[in-house]
Amino acid sequence: MQDELIRLQQFLENNHSFLLMSHRAPDGDAVGSVAGFYHYLSASGKDAIVILPDPPSDVLLPFLKDVPVKYFNEESEQVDALMSNANAMICLDFNASNRVGDLQGLLDSFKGQSVMIDHHPDPVKFTEFVISDPENSSTCQLIFECLEKINQVEHIDIKAAESLYLGIMTDTGSFRFPSVNANTHRILGCLMQKGIKHWMIHQQVFDNNRVEQLQLRGYAISEKLFLLNAGPNAIPFGYIALSQEELLRFNYKAGDTEGLVNVILSIEGIKAAVIVQEKMDGIKLSFRSKDNIYINQFAKKYFNGGGHKYAAGGSSSDSLSVTIERIVRLIPEIFS
Repeated sequence: MQDELIRLQQFLENNHSFLLMSHRAPDGDAVGSVAGFYHYLSASGKDAIVILPDPPSDVLLPFLKDVPVKYFNEESEQVDALMSNANAMICLDFNASNRVGDLQGLLDSFKGQSVMIDHHPDPVKFTEFVISDPENSSTCQLIFECLEKINQVEHIDIKAAESLYLGIMTDTGSFRFPSVNANTHRILGCLMQKGIKHWMIHQQVFDNNRVEQLQLRGYAISEKLFLLNAGPNAIPFGYIALSQEELLRFNYKAGDTEGLVNVILSIEGIKAAVIVQEKMDGIKLSFRSKDNIYINQFAKKYFNGGGHKYAAGGSSSDSLSVTIERIVRLIPEIFS
């Protein structure tokens, strides 16, 4: 990675204005990555604008309050103009250009210099150079490591530190996933030394539930949870499937079911789980697994998805019922 770090250092030194981009349906690591990099650049005397395909959930919006952001689904013409005139772009927390949805065309035709910094496996090169570390806990941790190696940590101010902490916290399940190592905790210590109030970041993300959100989660667990770990064909797998009507019944907002798949995975004896949701733009799937069960290749093979060994997404063009039938029929192969 040394050659890529030298290129990154030159890239940052030789440009003054940057576009920062992350994937659609941005999660904590995506928001933390673009916000953290923005605050780092600002503290370094550089200019930057963040472009996202769509907004994150409400609990993540406060982390973008001091960041200039353009959402492609709301301001497509402005985003088009920005990308047409920009000379430098940093793509964060995604490993293929199709991860930005309808923004892909503009990304693929970008004429300026570009770099991808990401921790997802099997990256597809769409930028000039790539910094990829699939073993890393998060893109936010990778960003810190990169800036540390090119002697830029002094420009990580308290706002950048809060953002990077957010990404590491959310992508590691509050520091409990196997990707966390001693270096992760060392970096967390460095971020805390910048003066962040780490408990307030936890509160903002995890202690801001709407009543309807909790009611949806309660309904999903009590009425929609199915476990396949009993009977002659038992496998340690569980799923929750929610229709569009059910989501609307509880006034669903982006992020309302975040982490719900981990509730299934927390059940004694369960090794893999999925939550299936019928959205306006199709069926969305969120897979999780643990121990020696890896879910990413299954999601990639059957559901147009992929991700990490223990956490992956996917989609289906079939109906909700057909998608569930396919999952139940095919999932035994990951346990064989």
